[in-house]
Amino acid sequence: MTTIAINAAHSEEPLLCSGHAACPGCVEPLTLRHILDVMGPQTMAVIPPSCMAIIAGPQPYSSLRIPVYQPTLESSAAAATGLRRALDARGERDTQVIVLAGDGGTYDIGFQCLSSAAERNEDILYFCFDNEGYMNTGAQKSSSTPLFARTGSTPAGKVSRKKNLSEIMAAHNVPYVATASIGHLADLKRKVAKAKATRGFRLITLLIPCLDGWGVADDSALTTARAAVACGAFPLFEIEDGLRYTINQESPSRPVAEYLALQRRYRHLTPAQTQALQSELDSGWARLQQRVAASALASAGQGA
Repeated sequence: MTTIAINAAHSEEPLLCSGHAACPGCVEPLTLRHILDVMGPQTMAVIPPSCMAIIAGPQPYSSLRIPVYQPTLESSAAAATGLRRALDARGERDTQVIVLAGDGGTYDIGFQCLSSAAERNEDILYFCFDNEGYMNTGAQKSSSTPLFARTGSTPAGKVSRKKNLSEIMAAHNVPYVATASIGHLADLKRKVAKAKATRGFRLITLLIPCLDGWGVADDSALTTARAAVACGAFPLFEIEDGLRYTINQESPSRPVAEYLALQRRYRHLTPAQTQALQSELDSGWARLQQRVAASALASAGQGA
């Protein structure tokens, strides 16, 4: 395939070019750069309308040195499925097909295609860049937006909880589901490499603090990403075959109030609401530990 041959010539160069259109201080291109470093040039990307589509640039131009296809917002997983099957028909099974999508196109508008691809166990690697809202159209809420967060469409704070995408996808019994953060780079790159070496449907959700949408200082995105993990707002874990849970971090060591204080979208919270969020995170961490314990017992039983 000509495109792959051209990419191979650039194997020693970064696969994300400078001069892209990301906001100054955004960690999304930084995250992507490390993903592409692991994936390598023999990769094709599907990028729906999202912040990533702005970063990549309008077709036929691209800031990525790999082939890029930009479908409609709702059809990323279906488009990736088509590319995967076309490559397989050509005998090019070593070329990876990835999706680089936002939470709006994953948790919400693209969820039907996503669930269908997972149910069929399509051989694609789906990356969700989760900035917890529709950020490049005015910072409206998505189903990934956390409870009480102020957005363009929830000016008094969101009244529903964040959708648990990882466990929903794990319920499809797909080979690999994980969460990762640029604030924990070694863990992120290990998970990308593990997903690359796995066949079947794989999904990695990556937290992307949005400077403008969250109200974070331009130089504080990494600090915010690390704080999200430290307080348990974005725990790092992986789920294999829908059953085996592994936690990839120490127990939360910081109160959620410290994480909330970094962001303008939570400035309206009352002490009672802050405590409610802390209780929710505590419960979520306990539930995750129960999943790990249950999967360990199941594995031990199968080995007996």
